[in-house]
Amino acid sequence: MIDQNYQGQTVLITGAASGIGLAQMETYLNAGAEVIALDVQPILVQHDRLHTWQLDLGDELGLQNWIEAQRPILDTIDIFLSTAGILDTFRPALATNLHEIQHFMQVNVYAAVQLTLAILPEMVERRAGEIVYMASIAGQIAGGGGSAYTTSKHALVGWMKQLALDYAAFGIHINAIAPGAIDTPMNAADFAGDGAMAKQVAQATPVKRWAQATEVADLTLYLTSAASRYVQGQVFTIDGGWTIK
Repeated sequence: MIDQNYQGQTVLITGAASGIGLAQMETYLNAGAEVIALDVQPILVQHDRLHTWQLDLGDELGLQNWIEAQRPILDTIDIFLSTAGILDTFRPALATNLHEIQHFMQVNVYAAVQLTLAILPEMVERRAGEIVYMASIAGQIAGGGGSAYTTSKHALVGWMKQLALDYAAFGIHINAIAPGAIDTPMNAADFAGDGAMAKQVAQATPVKRWAQATEVADLTLYLTSAASRYVQGQVFTIDGGWTIK
């Protein structure tokens, strides 16, 4: 049985202004948690247990300065949901460049690493902590994104697995989620016009539909609950069967 009571728990969520991050934020607030939420866009939700910052994770120095300024808060984090990410337009290597790839790596990987390194020492000291990284089916296969996105998500999965191995004995519970077609603003282009692309994606998905962000948030809730304590270093795919084809 999944524990829905997160009172007394402090959750850090990145990418909380929309999509999966927004659904996670609302889910954990409803479960009683104190939530620290970050996004490059304004977070419009207001709640007495919600504390928000508008922050560009693509700015390495700006993020590090924020980390240094918020050390007292970061030392209280019980659950870290690294959800922020940017999607490319399925461009192959020669249609991009090193600078763009580096930007994808900063937002999708290095920002998660920066924040992890900031909160991990206190988790290790307490011998308790939950971390869930938002990977993608593009972190498992080719074709789920372009070269920059696929590279970044594979790197994030590798970071997660090694971290989970190294810190399992310290009581740090670490996993990742790999969504497929989720109906979020990140995928709005697929629904543009007559929505032909979205319909094609749904038709190509074995369960014949897109998922809602709340479905990913519910999976996250399971992964940070006592019900999943024996699960460590795993990538949970939620793609309607896309990757089994």
